[in-house]
Amino acid sequence: MNKFIKIILKVLNVFLLSITFLVIAFTVFLTGYVKGYNNGQIVIQEEKVSSTTRPLATIVPSIKPTYISKTTSKPAYFSGPQLWEAVNKRRVEFGVNPLKQKDELCTIASIRLNQLLELGKLDGHEGFGKLPTDRADLKWIFDQYNVFEFLVSGATSPQNAVDLWENTLGHKKLLSGGEYSWGCIYAQSGFGVAIVAY
Repeated sequence: MNKFIKIILKVLNVFLLSITFLVIAFTVFLTGYVKGYNNGQIVIQEEKVSSTTRPLATIVPSIKPTYISKTTSKPAYFSGPQLWEAVNKRRVEFGVNPLKQKDELCTIASIRLNQLLELGKLDGHEGFGKLPTDRADLKWIFDQYNVFEFLVSGATSPQNAVDLWENTLGHKKLLSGGEYSWGCIYAQSGFGVAIVAY
């Protein structure tokens, strides 16, 4: 009987050590993940917006969308809700309606931000233009609304992103365009994606 208890205690010790190891490993992983997510690695590509390209992002094939990028060495720590607030504040200052959030537009904004983060640079709206054909589950959104995309890269704050958009004619439409009724904005690591519609 004494031998049996010793075996059970050894098995229990090994089990408890295994559980302790797993808890420590998970804690280390989670800490690293959270720090990596919060700090984010900013990959910035400097792009020049030529005066010959059309400045308004759209899915209409005849219009070539443009985007803004700015090089910076400072890490960017702002979120989509912060950028949303800054955009709507500036829209009100321009005398137009603040955007109302539409969840289906948030789906598009989330997909696009993840694409850009994975790519590490802006894609010239290529991924946005492909969404209606690549994602059959999203096609209805493009059929029901006129959907537009505005991108920014290298912004150091929500206000800096708004300033970058405001200082180019086509992107200023995001801030001053009263025709846009709905929208959703996602941001991370200096990238910002604004999806708007009417």
